[in-house]
Amino acid sequence: MSNNRAYKLPHALHSIGGHSLEGNSKARSVNPATGEVVGTFSVGDREVAEAAIAAARKAFDTTLWPQDPRTRQMVLLRWADALERDKERLATLLTATNGKPLAQAKGEIAGAISEIRYYAGLSRHNPGRAMEVAPGEISITLREPAGVASLIIPWNAPAVLLIRALAPALAVGCTAITKPAPQTALFTAACMAPLIADASLPPGVVNVVLETGHEIAETMTTHNDVDVVSFTGSNLVGQRIMSAAAGTMKKLSLELGGKSCCIVMEDAQIETVAPKIAAAAMIISGQQCTAARRVLVHASRMKEMKAALSAALSGTKIGNGLDAGVEMGPLIDAASRDKVWDEISRSFDLADEVVLKGEKLAGPNGSAFMSPSLVAHSDENAPFCQEEIFGPLLVLEPFETEAEAIAKANNTVFGLSASVWTRQSDSAWRMARALRNGTVWINDHNKLFAEAETGGYRKSGLGRLHGYDALLDFTELKHIYQSVGAV
Repeated sequence: MSNNRAYKLPHALHSIGGHSLEGNSKARSVNPATGEVVGTFSVGDREVAEAAIAAARKAFDTTLWPQDPRTRQMVLLRWADALERDKERLATLLTATNGKPLAQAKGEIAGAISEIRYYAGLSRHNPGRAMEVAPGEISITLREPAGVASLIIPWNAPAVLLIRALAPALAVGCTAITKPAPQTALFTAACMAPLIADASLPPGVVNVVLETGHEIAETMTTHNDVDVVSFTGSNLVGQRIMSAAAGTMKKLSLELGGKSCCIVMEDAQIETVAPKIAAAAMIISGQQCTAARRVLVHASRMKEMKAALSAALSGTKIGNGLDAGVEMGPLIDAASRDKVWDEISRSFDLADEVVLKGEKLAGPNGSAFMSPSLVAHSDENAPFCQEEIFGPLLVLEPFETEAEAIAKANNTVFGLSASVWTRQSDSAWRMARALRNGTVWINDHNKLFAEAETGGYRKSGLGRLHGYDALLDFTELKHIYQSVGAV
C-alpha cells in the first residue's frame, strides 16, 4: 500500500463543554486549487448548537472565568505560544482549505498570534471609573463581560477573523461558541485545538460547532442564552442576523460588506501606485471586504493608469497557493467562482471600456481559478460600481476635482475603507476626513493590525474589531452608586 493510501485524512469534531463530539454526518473539506479532499468534519444541527450554548452559559454562570483576568491572560498567552510552535503546519492547512498563497497564509498566522498576545495584555486592563458626584455620594462605573458570545467566522481570513473576535471576547471574560465557515472548518478546529486543551480553561468557556447549512447559526443568533453575536460576512446576512436578534435585543458586532475606493490624485506616481493598488485588489483573489474595488483617478492620468494597472494585473502569477512564486490562488470554491464570474461578465456588457478581460481558468476538476478583470466607467451609479462583487474585478473611474472625487467615493451604501494616493499631505488629510469610511489609508491600502480598530459606516456594519474598542463589543457598562456620607 502506498503512503498516500495509508495516510489518514484529518477529521474535525465538535467541541462542547470540553468534550469532542461526533455529528450525525460528516462533510468533506476540499482544496479549491486541486479539487482534492483535504479532510472531513462533523456536521451538526440545532441540538448541537443548543448543547454548546448550554455549556457556555453554565461556564459563564458557575465558574470564576469572568472574574479572573490573570488566568485569562495566561490561557491566551499559552494559546499564542502553541500556535507559534505549529505555525508551519497551520499555514499549509490554511492554504489547502482556503487557497491563498502560502506566504499570505504565513503572514495571516503571524498576525493572528500577535493579536492573541495583544488581547492577552488587555485582559488585565478593562478599567472603569469612580467619581464623587456630590458630597459623600460615590458613583462607580464598571465594564463587565456581556455573557455568552456567538461567533460566526468567515472563510476568507479564518485565522485573523477568528482571533479578532474570540480573543477580545475571552479577554474580557465572556464564554463563546464559535461556528466557522464550512470551507475552512478543518483549519479552525486545528487552530483552536490547543486552546481547548488548556488545563486552566474551564469546560464550556470555548466551544466549537460545525455545519454546512444555517441551522446552527440561526440558533446561535436567536437563543435567549446568547448575549452577543459577532459576525463577519455579507451585508445581506448581516441584515438577517439583525432581524433575527431583535426579539432578544442582543449586542451585535457586525463587519459587513465594502466597496473600497482608491483615490489617485493628479500628482501621484502612477508607476509605483498601480502595482500597490493591483495587489490590494487581488488579495485573497479579491475576496476581502477591504480589498480595493474602485480606483478613482484624476482624468489627466486616466490613460496612464489604465496601462499601468492592466500590466500589473495581467502579470499576476496565478496557481496553487502551495507552489513557489504564486501571487493569487483560486476563489474559495467552484460555485463561488461561477457566481462571481457571472457578476463580472455583466460588467463587460455595461462598462464604457473593458481594459482587461479576465476569464475562468482551466484547472483540476473542482478547482476555482479566475484571472483578474479591469473595466473603466464614468458613472459611479452603475451596478458594478455600487454592488460588492467578491472577486478579482477592479473598476477605473475618472474625476476632475477633489470635491468630485469625494462625492463619487461617498456615493455608496458602504463605508468600510478607502485610500488616498498623493504627495500632498494637506490634500491627503483633508480627503481622509471627508471620506465616510471607518478606515482611510494614505498612500497604502489594506494595512490591518491588532492595535487599530476596523469597522465601517452605514451598511458596512456595527461596532469595531481589532484595537481596544473591540472589548466594548463584548462588555456591558454597569453603574453602581452609594451614598457613604460626607466627612
